[in-house]
Amino acid sequence: MTSTLVPLGLTPDGSVEVPPIEKPKQAGWFQPGPGAGEVGPFVVLGHVDSYTEAGVFYRLRDLRIGDRINVGRRDGSRVTYLVDRIDRVAKNRFPTDAVYGNVTRPEIRLITCGGDFDESRRSYEDNVIVFGHLA
Repeated sequence: MTSTLVPLGLTPDGSVEVPPIEKPKQAGWFQPGPGAGEVGPFVVLGHVDSYTEAGVFYRLRDLRIGDRINVGRRDGSRVTYLVDRIDRVAKNRFPTDAVYGNVTRPEIRLITCGGDFDESRRSYEDNVIVFGHLA
């Protein structure tokens, strides 16, 4: 799982942007939030797949507690996070406060789709969310 990060913001309806589905290997970070290594939740979003290929977070569900997540920064430095937990939650029960809420240390959230694919809605029913802290 390697990708550059594009900045993401909010859509007109107030939901968080996601990288374009036409570029499923591209991840993005929620730019209004803290950057990598800063205090707060550094939130990174990516696709599990597209209609034609696996996405950048296709193997996100394979991470385990204690695994390392390395993030390169613009200044050439690198920060490492350790996975604390992996949750799968229904999209209609997304834990906004747990993902975007204030924390007192540098943390990371990796978010992608998961669970069953609803053909009629052309969307996955759940989100996979990886929570971690700065190593």
